[in-house]
Amino acid sequence: MPCLVLSAADDETRKITLGHPLLHDYLVFVAARARTSTWLAVAYDLKVFFEVVGKEPAVVSAADVFAFLSAQRAPRRGERVVRLEDGEAGLAARTIARRLSSVRGLYGYLCAREDTGVRRNPVPASLAARRPGARRGRGGVPLIRTPRTLPRVLAPAEVDALRAALRTHRDRAMVDAMVLGGLRRCEVLGLRLEDLSAGERRLFVAEGKGGRQRVVPVSARFFAAVGAYLESERPPAAATRQVFVVLKGARRGEPLSAAGLDEILGGARSRAGLAHATCHQLRHTCFTRLREAGMALEAIQAQAGHASIESTRLYLHLASGWLEEEYLRAAEAIEAQAALPAGEAGR
Repeated sequence: MPCLVLSAADDETRKITLGHPLLHDYLVFVAARARTSTWLAVAYDLKVFFEVVGKEPAVVSAADVFAFLSAQRAPRRGERVVRLEDGEAGLAARTIARRLSSVRGLYGYLCAREDTGVRRNPVPASLAARRPGARRGRGGVPLIRTPRTLPRVLAPAEVDALRAALRTHRDRAMVDAMVLGGLRRCEVLGLRLEDLSAGERRLFVAEGKGGRQRVVPVSARFFAAVGAYLESERPPAAATRQVFVVLKGARRGEPLSAAGLDEILGGARSRAGLAHATCHQLRHTCFTRLREAGMALEAIQAQAGHASIESTRLYLHLASGWLEEEYLRAAEAIEAQAALPAGEAGR
């Protein structure tokens, strides 16, 4: 059975192994091209898969993959207990889909090597569609249907309450970077001093999702908060170039971690009496408000760092005012056309 072993130094993960040479080689490959969080997620997904399947990688079949799917979808808290989100009793569909993606990636790597005994990927991309002559792959039926749910966004009053509950300029600057600039959590923590351009009110995101870089404008409110933090709170002796560092304790002056930012946000959320306020919800809130204010989808795509415009179209649904205005405009045109005499309607 695979055993997940982590090796860390200076609070940073340096090595992950699962006790199998082929899995180890793949994790080394993943580590060279993905963030630590992705690396850890892939390692854990593979650990779970091979614990359930109980076979060597080279002899895993499609039947084993379907058996794994069944095990993941088995009820976790009784047959009659389901999630409201997707009506499922087992693991969330997104979690299962991610685990299948990790396994599919492993076998894609093993097939490409041609020296592992693996000749085909046992994880189907999809099942054949029901229409005659349809092929597997694009247009087929996915193994897991993930619900397309809209994310939560914060109302303006909730954002104000959350910001008022923050205790330092540093914390307000980090929240402003997400709610005003739309930065991801990892992008906020990855900001370096040289990435700030206060005169132009811009930020340089050096390590965005997928390794994509971008320059984004951010409101003056962010730069006011980060300026106050740098002037009065950031330890002068901090050796790192990261903007946001720990302010107290044994790690004072060291880069702030993702867990540290989540703890800060959780405390402020509790003090503000909010049920929901995560880093990603702040990001969604930013782009929803920008869309409601009339910002073009292409501009929001550039601000967000989305590789595809399809990811950005989500904010058309969240910005309910836009949909209402478009509907009313179309409905008025239809009603005006219907009100015309029969002879004039076709002119």
